[in-house]
Amino acid sequence: MAFKLNAPFPIDNTPIYHVDMEESVMGKANNNGTIIINKDLDPKMLDKVVKHEMVHIDQMKRGDLDYDDKNVYWKGKVYPRATMNEGAKNLPWEDEAYKNA
Repeated sequence: MAFKLNAPFPIDNTPIYHVDMEESVMGKANNNGTIIINKDLDPKMLDKVVKHEMVHIDQMKRGDLDYDDKNVYWKGKVYPRATMNEGAKNLPWEDEAYKNA
């Protein structure tokens, strides 16, 4: 898969890549410090999605948020990915991201 770097504005030197993603997914903050954005995202949404994902990057830098294939870890609490609706506004890490994006 080819990656295309397309950051219209540098944000904390965070690499931003536009890639093929599921239709319902707009973006994702990776725990390696990069952000991936759905290549089919409406350009009008780009700024808001990047800001949202930057909140998650900040949460990971602070040590509040981490994840692996099975769980999300928020401030020492384990949230099994199999039992959650990822991206839901009621999740504490998402609540902060939606409020600050």
